Amino acid sequence: MATRVDLDGNPIMPMTICMIGAGGFIGSHLCEKLMAETPHTVLAVDVYNDKIKHLLDPPPLEQHGGRHPWDGRIQFHRLNIKNDSRLEGLIKMSDLTINLAAICTPADYNTRPLDTIYSNFIDALPVVKYCSENGKRLIHFSTCEVYGKTIGSFLPKDSPLRQDPNFYVLKEDASPCIFGPIEKQRWSYACAKQLIERLIYAEGAENGLEFTIVRPFNWIGPRMDFIPGIDGPSEGVPRVLACFSNNLLRGEPLKLVDGGQSQRTFVYIKDAIEAVLLMIENPNRANGQIFNVGNPNNEVTVRQLAEMMTQVYAKVSGEPALVQPTIDVSSKEFYGEGYDDSDKRIPDMTIINKQLGWNPKTPLWDLLESTLTYQHRTYAEAIKRAIAKPVASS
Repeated sequence: MATRVDLDGNPIMPMTICMIGAGGFIGSHLCEKLMAETPHTVLAVDVYNDKIKHLLDPPPLEQHGGRHPWDGRIQFHRLNIKNDSRLEGLIKMSDLTINLAAICTPADYNTRPLDTIYSNFIDALPVVKYCSENGKRLIHFSTCEVYGKTIGSFLPKDSPLRQDPNFYVLKEDASPCIFGPIEKQRWSYACAKQLIERLIYAEGAENGLEFTIVRPFNWIGPRMDFIPGIDGPSEGVPRVLACFSNNLLRGEPLKLVDGGQSQRTFVYIKDAIEAVLLMIENPNRANGQIFNVGNPNNEVTVRQLAEMMTQVYAKVSGEPALVQPTIDVSSKEFYGEGYDDSDKRIPDMTIINKQLGWNPKTPLWDLLESTLTYQHRTYAEAIKRAIAKPVASS
């Protein structure tokens, strides 16, 4: 592999990366990128490895003589960071730790608030502590939800200021973090994520921890989330795009919570992973920074997303679109008591563009087509079998 250089022209030295949550959606794509394009070694930490088995298991003998080109550069360590003494040792062996572990499914925030707070704050504390005490660099994955509600959402609905970007575009170094009342337990996730960000920032200020915080804005692509009853619990409620995918695969109308009026942006996972690799390999530009990683050009309401996904799925599956593609449901009916939401999540991209020169490339239609093609190919037959399976009589 030819010598690679960072953004300042310095050679990039091989490093060992402890990746916590490597078996998840983002971790699996990041592992692929690191194996295919870099000389780095990954200590992959997770309780599951289904999404990275293709990187771990040897290929058929006729392919590369039964060896991956990255043989020996990825090791899987099955452990739960809550209670495993091996974690500090793995962090000590590494140059960089990336923490992706979290409960990050909105349906859990108000139904499992204690688990949500423990997972996103308490369980992350040892990772921060071990990195700080051992002088190891940390890239911590937070969330765009730390911003909470926009300033504009508190203005009268007919106020022209609602259209002013100063009242809704979210900036890492300027936007306030505005949450709902305590009884709206949906904010348990955002609050826990904000508090761990503040702790990491304080460790940097007081103890010299080298850190980067990533705030993802709806990263989308193959292997995201789960399909209920197929590779996740039947009663599970994944995030919006996987919920809609599940409806499409089953030939059911897409459920729009409170009319689907919330606005979101979506970025393709492969674009986002490019940004993370720049953070990994340009520490001088990334240390001490908080980065929004999203695509403000892919902004839609949730209703518009549902309509677009219906069109894309009809194209990739060859099946006619539903006569009634959507139905409206209340947030209480869909998520339960204590749910609340933010009106818009539109990232400002100034800092990441200035520091790392990164801009997303993939339009929304293209990322939806890639994702739904994968999901149709992966799940359609399994869902047909599940639907056709007779129910045992009692």
